[in-house]
Amino acid sequence: MNLVDRAKNIILTPKTEWAVVASEEPNVAQIFSGYVLPLVLIPSIASLLGFGLIGRGFGASLRWGIATAMIQFISAFLGVFITAFVADFLAPNFASQKNLGRAVQLVAYSYTPAWVAGIFLLFPMLGILATVAALYGIYLLYLGLPYMMKTPQDKAVIYLIALIVVVIVVYFVISAILTPVFMGIFGLSASSLIRGM
Repeated sequence: MNLVDRAKNIILTPKTEWAVVASEEPNVAQIFSGYVLPLVLIPSIASLLGFGLIGRGFGASLRWGIATAMIQFISAFLGVFITAFVADFLAPNFASQKNLGRAVQLVAYSYTPAWVAGIFLLFPMLGILATVAALYGIYLLYLGLPYMMKTPQDKAVIYLIALIVVVIVVYFVISAILTPVFMGIFGLSASSLIRGM
Protein backbone atom coordinates (compact mmCIF):
# COMPACT_ATOMS: atom_id res chain seq x y z
CA MET A 1 0.00 0.00 0.00
CA ASN A 2 1.33 3.42 -0.85
CA LEU A 3 1.95 6.15 1.69
CA VAL A 4 -0.98 8.41 0.75
CA ASP A 5 -3.54 5.60 0.82
CA ARG A 6 -2.21 4.25 4.11
CA ALA A 7 -2.24 7.69 5.77
CA LYS A 8 -5.71 8.50 4.43
CA ASN A 9 -7.15 5.12 5.43
CA ILE A 10 -5.62 5.04 8.89
CA ILE A 11 -7.10 8.49 9.59
CA LEU A 12 -10.52 8.07 7.94
CA THR A 13 -11.29 4.34 8.28
CA PRO A 14 -9.00 3.12 11.06
CA LYS A 15 -10.85 -0.04 12.04
CA THR A 16 -10.77 -1.49 8.56
CA GLU A 17 -7.23 -0.23 7.95
CA TRP A 18 -5.87 -1.87 11.12
CA ALA A 19 -7.24 -5.17 9.81
CA VAL A 20 -5.37 -4.59 6.54
CA VAL A 21 -2.16 -3.71 8.40
CA ALA A 22 -2.51 -6.85 10.53
CA SER A 23 -2.52 -8.95 7.36
CA GLU A 24 0.81 -7.47 6.22
CA GLU A 25 4.22 -8.77 7.22
CA PRO A 26 5.93 -5.95 9.17
CA ASN A 27 9.07 -4.55 7.56
CA VAL A 28 10.62 -2.14 10.06
CA ALA A 29 13.14 -0.65 7.63
CA GLN A 30 10.42 -0.04 5.04
CA ILE A 31 8.11 1.55 7.63
CA PHE A 32 10.83 3.97 8.72
CA SER A 33 12.11 4.82 5.24
CA GLY A 34 8.85 4.71 3.28
CA TYR A 35 6.35 5.97 5.83
CA VAL A 36 7.86 7.65 8.88
CA LEU A 37 10.50 9.62 6.96
CA PRO A 38 8.17 11.27 4.42
CA LEU A 39 5.50 12.04 7.02
CA VAL A 40 7.98 13.41 9.56
CA LEU A 41 9.19 15.83 6.90
CA ILE A 42 5.77 17.56 7.03
CA PRO A 43 6.08 18.99 10.58
CA SER A 44 9.85 19.38 10.23
CA ILE A 45 9.67 21.52 7.10
CA ALA A 46 6.63 23.36 8.45
CA SER A 47 8.61 24.14 11.63
CA LEU A 48 11.54 25.37 9.59
CA LEU A 49 9.34 27.67 7.52
CA GLY A 50 6.94 28.63 10.30
CA PHE A 51 9.51 29.45 12.97
CA GLY A 52 12.26 30.47 10.56
CA LEU A 53 10.47 32.65 8.04
CA ILE A 54 6.72 33.10 8.47
CA GLY A 55 6.75 33.45 12.25
CA ARG A 56 9.56 35.99 12.32
CA GLY A 57 7.17 38.62 13.55
CA PHE A 58 6.75 36.49 16.68
CA GLY A 59 10.46 36.70 17.50
CA ALA A 60 11.62 33.67 15.55
CA SER A 61 14.64 33.54 13.24
CA LEU A 62 15.98 31.27 10.54
CA ARG A 63 18.34 29.72 13.11
CA TRP A 64 15.39 29.09 15.41
CA GLY A 65 13.46 27.47 12.54
CA ILE A 66 16.36 25.18 11.63
CA ALA A 67 16.85 24.17 15.26
CA THR A 68 13.15 23.40 15.82
CA ALA A 69 12.97 21.47 12.54
CA MET A 70 15.93 19.31 13.50
CA ILE A 71 14.53 18.68 16.97
CA GLN A 72 11.16 17.79 15.43
CA PHE A 73 12.75 15.39 12.92
CA ILE A 74 15.03 13.53 15.32
CA SER A 75 12.38 13.38 18.05
CA ALA A 76 9.92 11.71 15.71
CA PHE A 77 12.31 8.95 14.69
CA LEU A 78 13.54 8.30 18.21
CA GLY A 79 10.00 8.54 19.56
CA VAL A 80 8.64 5.89 17.21
CA PHE A 81 11.52 3.51 17.86
CA ILE A 82 11.62 3.89 21.64
CA THR A 83 7.84 3.80 22.07
CA ALA A 84 7.57 0.71 19.86
CA PHE A 85 10.37 -0.98 21.79
CA VAL A 86 8.62 -0.27 25.10
CA ALA A 87 5.22 -1.35 23.69
CA ASP A 88 6.80 -4.64 22.67
CA PHE A 89 8.55 -5.02 26.03
CA LEU A 90 5.33 -4.36 27.99
CA ALA A 91 3.11 -6.59 25.82
CA PRO A 92 3.20 -9.71 28.05
CA ASN A 93 2.09 -7.62 31.05
CA PHE A 94 -1.19 -6.94 29.22
CA ALA A 95 -1.78 -10.45 27.84
CA SER A 96 -0.53 -9.23 24.46
CA GLN A 97 1.89 -10.74 21.97
CA LYS A 98 5.48 -9.55 21.79
CA ASN A 99 6.38 -8.57 18.23
CA LEU A 100 8.63 -5.57 17.63
CA GLY A 101 7.62 -5.30 13.96
CA ARG A 102 3.95 -5.11 14.90
CA ALA A 103 4.75 -2.60 17.64
CA VAL A 104 6.53 -0.40 15.07
CA GLN A 105 3.48 -0.62 12.80
CA LEU A 106 1.20 0.27 15.71
CA VAL A 107 3.18 3.29 16.84
CA ALA A 108 4.16 4.66 13.42
CA TYR A 109 0.66 4.49 11.97
CA SER A 110 -0.89 5.89 15.16
CA TYR A 111 1.29 9.01 14.86
CA THR A 112 -0.06 9.71 11.35
CA PRO A 113 -2.62 12.41 12.29
CA ALA A 114 -0.07 14.41 14.28
CA TRP A 115 2.45 14.32 11.44
CA VAL A 116 -0.11 15.25 8.78
CA ALA A 117 -1.47 18.06 10.96
CA GLY A 118 2.12 19.21 11.42
CA ILE A 119 1.46 21.34 8.33
CA PHE A 120 -0.19 23.80 10.75
CA LEU A 121 3.27 24.57 12.13
CA LEU A 122 3.69 26.76 9.06
CA PHE A 123 1.79 29.29 11.13
CA PRO A 124 3.12 29.04 14.70
CA MET A 125 -0.14 30.32 16.18
CA LEU A 126 -1.95 27.29 14.67
CA GLY A 127 0.55 24.76 16.04
CA ILE A 128 -1.94 23.73 18.71
CA LEU A 129 -3.97 22.03 15.97
CA ALA A 130 -1.13 19.52 15.49
CA THR A 131 -1.39 18.75 19.19
CA VAL A 132 -5.14 18.23 18.87
CA ALA A 133 -4.52 15.83 15.98
CA ALA A 134 -2.12 13.90 18.20
CA LEU A 135 -5.06 13.21 20.52
CA TYR A 136 -6.78 11.44 17.64
CA GLY A 137 -3.58 9.41 17.32
CA ILE A 138 -4.19 8.12 20.85
CA TYR A 139 -7.55 6.83 19.71
CA LEU A 140 -5.86 5.15 16.73
CA LEU A 141 -3.38 3.54 19.11
CA TYR A 142 -6.27 2.17 21.17
CA LEU A 143 -7.99 0.78 18.07
CA GLY A 144 -4.77 -0.80 16.84
CA LEU A 145 -3.81 -2.67 20.00
CA PRO A 146 -6.10 -5.69 19.42
CA TYR A 147 -4.95 -5.97 15.79
CA MET A 148 -1.23 -5.38 16.19
CA MET A 149 -0.44 -6.70 19.66
CA LYS A 150 -3.39 -9.11 20.01
CA THR A 151 -4.43 -7.26 23.15
CA PRO A 152 -7.63 -8.55 24.77
CA GLN A 153 -10.31 -5.86 24.89
CA ASP A 154 -10.38 -5.86 28.70
CA LYS A 155 -6.62 -5.03 28.78
CA ALA A 156 -6.59 -2.46 25.97
CA VAL A 157 -7.39 0.63 28.07
CA ILE A 158 -4.76 -0.03 30.74
CA TYR A 159 -2.17 -0.91 28.06
CA LEU A 160 -3.08 2.33 26.28
CA ILE A 161 -2.64 4.34 29.49
CA ALA A 162 0.78 2.76 30.03
CA LEU A 163 1.78 3.64 26.46
CA ILE A 164 0.54 7.22 26.82
CA VAL A 165 2.71 7.62 29.91
CA VAL A 166 5.64 6.15 27.95
CA VAL A 167 5.07 8.53 25.02
CA ILE A 168 4.96 11.55 27.34
CA VAL A 169 8.10 10.50 29.18
CA VAL A 170 9.95 9.57 25.98
CA TYR A 171 9.21 12.90 24.30
CA PHE A 172 9.99 14.86 27.45
CA VAL A 173 13.38 13.16 27.79
CA ILE A 174 14.18 13.46 24.07
CA SER A 175 13.20 17.14 24.11
CA ALA A 176 15.17 17.78 27.30
CA ILE A 177 18.27 16.35 25.59
CA LEU A 178 17.87 17.67 22.03
CA THR A 179 16.61 21.19 22.74
CA PRO A 180 19.68 22.47 24.61
CA VAL A 181 21.97 20.67 22.15
CA PHE A 182 20.48 22.24 19.04
CA MET A 183 19.79 25.60 20.64
CA GLY A 184 23.45 25.63 21.70
CA ILE A 185 24.65 24.64 18.22
CA PHE A 186 22.76 27.58 16.74
CA GLY A 187 23.65 29.98 19.56
CA LEU A 188 20.06 30.27 20.76
CA SER A 189 18.36 30.35 24.12
CA ALA A 190 14.78 30.67 25.33
CA SER A 191 15.39 34.38 25.90
CA SER A 192 16.53 34.78 22.28
CA LEU A 193 13.02 33.97 21.10
CA ILE A 194 11.58 36.64 23.35
CA ARG A 195 14.15 39.23 22.22
CA GLY A 196 13.25 38.53 18.59
CA MET A 197 16.56 37.57 17.08
